[in-house]
Amino acid sequence: MNIKSLLLGSAAALAAVSGAHAADAIVAAEPEPLEYVRICDAYGAGYFFIPGTETCLKIGGKVRTEGEWYNAYNRDSKQGTLWHTRAELNVDTATDTEYGPLKTETIVRWDWNDGGSTSTNLLWSYISLGGFTVGKKDSQYNLYIGYAGDVINDDVIYDGPYELNQLTYEYDGGNGFSAVISLEDSNSGSDSSTYDGAWHQAEGDHYAPNVVAGAGFKSGAWGFKVVGGYDSIVEEGAIKARVDADFGGFSAFLMGGWNTDGKKLNQYAGSNQDISACTAPDGTVNGAKCGWGDWAVWGGVGVPVNDKLKWNLQLAYTDSKIFEATTNLKFNPVKNLLVEPELTYVHYDYAHDDTVSGILRFERNF
Repeated sequence: MNIKSLLLGSAAALAAVSGAHAADAIVAAEPEPLEYVRICDAYGAGYFFIPGTETCLKIGGKVRTEGEWYNAYNRDSKQGTLWHTRAELNVDTATDTEYGPLKTETIVRWDWNDGGSTSTNLLWSYISLGGFTVGKKDSQYNLYIGYAGDVINDDVIYDGPYELNQLTYEYDGGNGFSAVISLEDSNSGSDSSTYDGAWHQAEGDHYAPNVVAGAGFKSGAWGFKVVGGYDSIVEEGAIKARVDADFGGFSAFLMGGWNTDGKKLNQYAGSNQDISACTAPDGTVNGAKCGWGDWAVWGGVGVPVNDKLKWNLQLAYTDSKIFEATTNLKFNPVKNLLVEPELTYVHYDYAHDDTVSGILRFERNF
């Protein structure tokens, strides 16, 4: 009996101690469920879902630094060497809707030049849905038909306006046919004329927009597009037509433009040149000589040497007898790193002058 009592007493004591410890135990709260970033591959590489939403986000940009020797846009420039550094941040969003993807694109640019001059620019910022685009980007006169060659100085001979507000509709038939129509900002803040009055660029209390329209067809290695722009301030415009071809070993393009009044400049047949381009040796200024005159023509080729190196050549000439030739090498030693030396020659017939300029660019994209 004594042994039985001892065993029962020991069991009771152990139960009491266990109960006391259980009462003192700390129960940890369950962790909140984690929402990991999800890849969004419906709109291309680099997009991911913003946590808690159905909106996809993509962040990218570039860092660029380059040296420039003399100036292809100003024959009077005494610039020996200018070093220029740029950073860009791109933020893109996309969300699926019953009308197709609702997208935005924003590009902010920061620039620094020798001497300490700096600038910040909202380069592009626009919304697009169902073929419609509203906001700031380059004119469809350039975007739709294509820029004038794979060179840095592609617009020494003016090919159209950049960076403006617009309301655009672009149609893609899915069978090679496409078309575009765009209402664009007409720069109507205040009266302004340049090139000795040859270009009436802005007008106060002006309410009519500029209009751009174009159409094109692509089949296999060949493509053809035509686009026209009407400047509502000057009440003139220009038309460009372009043929592109990919021959496998190289690609080429030929583009021609016609100005509705060769004695005037307008938003679609203007000039990026300094007024020295249309200043004769005796000091006489003829503003129309800074632009196309009645017409301009561009052509170019691109030749991939291998998967890291490409050679490009662009030639352009105008009715006002400005001739330009630009060539470069685009070298990608590693992915997303570009080293690009470029050389440009310009002949100004009216000014009886020639210029040679160069650029050496280093660029990292991400």
